[in-house]
Amino acid sequence: MKLTAHSHIEKTAYELRDHAHAVIKNVLLMSNISTLALQMAMRQLSSQSRVALHFHPDRIDSRGLCVVDGLLRDGVYKSQFETHVSNGHLSPELGGSRDHWENQLFGNCYSGIKHRPKYGALDFGLCPLGPAPRFGSCYLVTHSQILPRCTFSYMDSYRLPKEKGTIKCFDVILAALLSESFERQYALGCEGLKPSKLINYFSQHLTAPTEKRFDNQPCGNLDHYIEAQIHGDLSLDKDVAVLVADPSFIGSQIGDSLLALCDEYDIELLWHNGRQMRVTDVPDDFRGAAMPTLAQSIAEDQIINAEIIGRAAYQLQKQPTSWSERGAHTKKMQDLKLLWHVLVKYGHTPSNEPFLL
Repeated sequence: MKLTAHSHIEKTAYELRDHAHAVIKNVLLMSNISTLALQMAMRQLSSQSRVALHFHPDRIDSRGLCVVDGLLRDGVYKSQFETHVSNGHLSPELGGSRDHWENQLFGNCYSGIKHRPKYGALDFGLCPLGPAPRFGSCYLVTHSQILPRCTFSYMDSYRLPKEKGTIKCFDVILAALLSESFERQYALGCEGLKPSKLINYFSQHLTAPTEKRFDNQPCGNLDHYIEAQIHGDLSLDKDVAVLVADPSFIGSQIGDSLLALCDEYDIELLWHNGRQMRVTDVPDDFRGAAMPTLAQSIAEDQIINAEIIGRAAYQLQKQPTSWSERGAHTKKMQDLKLLWHVLVKYGHTPSNEPFLL
C-alpha cells in the first residue's frame, strides 16, 4: 500500500528517533532541564503552535491578479503549481526541479498540479516579521487545528534535510533545534536563545495574543526556521485566524485589498512594525554588487520598503520594457527578490524616522 506524504515523513522520522532521544537527553542534562519541563513544553508546542504562510501581496499570479486579489477571489491558499508565484525557488512545471524534489521528500505521493502541499513555517511568535520573512512581507497565521496534517523539516525542505517529522513524531526536529540552541545560544533567528529559555518560552508564551510579538525586536532572520508543509486544502475561512501585514501598504490599493480579504473571510488583520532602509545603507557585499544601484533606481526619497519593492516588481511584470536596461526578465525579478532579503536583514523599523505611506 502506498503511503501518504504524511505517513512517509512520519515513518522516516520514527527510524531516527533513537539517535534524536540521545541528543535531547544530553542537552537536557547539560542545560539542567528536567524531563517534566520538556514534556510540558512539548504539550504546549503540539497543541498551541500555529503555521505562518508568508507572501508578497502585490506579486502577479498566473491569471494576472495580484496575490491578495487571487486569495480574495479563491478563498483558498494555493501552491505555486497553480499560481506560478514563489518567493523561494519557482519551478511550477511538472517534471521540473520542484516536482522532482517534492517526490523525493514525500515518497512520490504527489502528481499533477492540484492539492500540492503549501509551504509555511512553524510560528512561535518570536519575531514581529514572522518566522520566515524572506518569503514575504505579510503572513497568514493558521489555527492550531491544521497541525495534524502538517509535516515539518528543520530548515528548508529544498535541501532535503534528514531532520523531518510530524507534530506526533517531532523528536528529530526537536533534537536539531535544541542542539543549535545549546551550541550557539541561537535558534530560529534569535540571539541568546539557549535551551532553558527556549523550553520556558514554549511552556509559557505560545498562547499569547498574536500582537504580543510586536513587543519583540525584528531579528532580520532569513534562513533559520522550522518549515511546515501543509497537506490538503487550506481554507481562508476555516483554517486562517490572523493576517499580519506590512504597514507600508496602508492607504494603498493593496492595503485596501488586504482589508477586503480579512473582512470577507473573518480574519483578524494586524500590522507589524514594518521594515525600511536608506539607499546609502544598502550593502554591496551581501546579495551582490548590484543591490545599491537597484535600490537607488526604485527608491522614493532615498528610502526602500516592502511597498516600493513590490511596486517595482509589479511594473516589471506589467511593463517589462521599462526595465530593459537591467537584463533578462527572470534576472530582474531575482534581483528584486534579493533586494527584499537585504531589507529583511539590514532594514529597521521606521520608528526612528518618518515612514512612507
